Amino acid sequence: MFSSLIPSSIAFGIAALTIIIAGSRLARLADELADRTGMGEALFGIVLLAGVTSLPDFAATLSAAMDARPNLAMSNVMGSMAVNLAFLGIADMFYRKANLEHAAASSANLMLAGLLIVLLTLPLLAIVTPSIADWRVHPVTLVIVAAYLFGLRLVHLTQEKPMWFPRVTVQTVPDKPVETYHGSLSAAWLSFIALAAVTCVTGWVLMEAAKGIADQTGLSDTLVGGLLTALATSTPELVTTIAAIRYGALTLAVSNIFGTNCFNMLVVAAADLGYPHGSIYHDMAPVQMTWGLVSILMTAILLMGLVRRETYGIGRIGFESTLMLTVYAVAIGIVVVSG
Repeated sequence: MFSSLIPSSIAFGIAALTIIIAGSRLARLADELADRTGMGEALFGIVLLAGVTSLPDFAATLSAAMDARPNLAMSNVMGSMAVNLAFLGIADMFYRKANLEHAAASSANLMLAGLLIVLLTLPLLAIVTPSIADWRVHPVTLVIVAAYLFGLRLVHLTQEKPMWFPRVTVQTVPDKPVETYHGSLSAAWLSFIALAAVTCVTGWVLMEAAKGIADQTGLSDTLVGGLLTALATSTPELVTTIAAIRYGALTLAVSNIFGTNCFNMLVVAAADLGYPHGSIYHDMAPVQMTWGLVSILMTAILLMGLVRRETYGIGRIGFESTLMLTVYAVAIGIVVVSG
């Protein structure tokens, strides 16, 4: 779409600014709709807001898979999941009243973290299992879809009838519906859909601009997918998460990241379906496993933070945020050296 460096850079900047503006408004509407529909912040974050912010990843990954570029496809979606978790560590810096994982503790978020770890292990298992020559789609792809749908039901049940409750402290911010709203419910839905469309389109433009920049600089598919396009297509998650924190919707902020990563596993399944040469898991470079393993490690660290609920850490940042950002930085070094 962009054949030279200057147009790509200009388009990248304009798209990023548009996403910042639209994403901020999108987070406020998501918080309002979560209350007015009775879905709650956790379920709304994983089902609707996560689906909207994941669409740029979906477009980029499926396009690369159909073009028979497995490394670009898988590094983009796997790299996006790692950078999303790093974004949650960055978001912790914006919430100064306490550690984000302390304030946003909920049984639904714990379930989401566990579900994400389960989903992340499935494509890694597919990589080490023998390829089935007569099957165009790997059986693990079907398991990913089934596990995601079953996981959504578990999250819903956990939210409706929780068997575990976080200890309420002064810093805890529960999901409390607002009693008064401006405008009708239908107007809110229309605004949400319109902003979602803007976010999706600008996210796709951002991805195309990033690819144009990468092509002009001669970077490999592994580096382009894992770093540049992964970061570009994940910008909506960063913006909506920080905006949700500013509006006080902490559960929505955390569930948006978890939900986006869980939804991205459906993107992995779509990549395998769209790949024209059999199973995509067996055609990508071994370095792609790095992002999957790193995402599992970062999710496990975050899960420990949600259970431990440290009130304040060094610089008022939780130990889990510091560890996640450190792990992500090391992963970037590994991918740059390997790619």
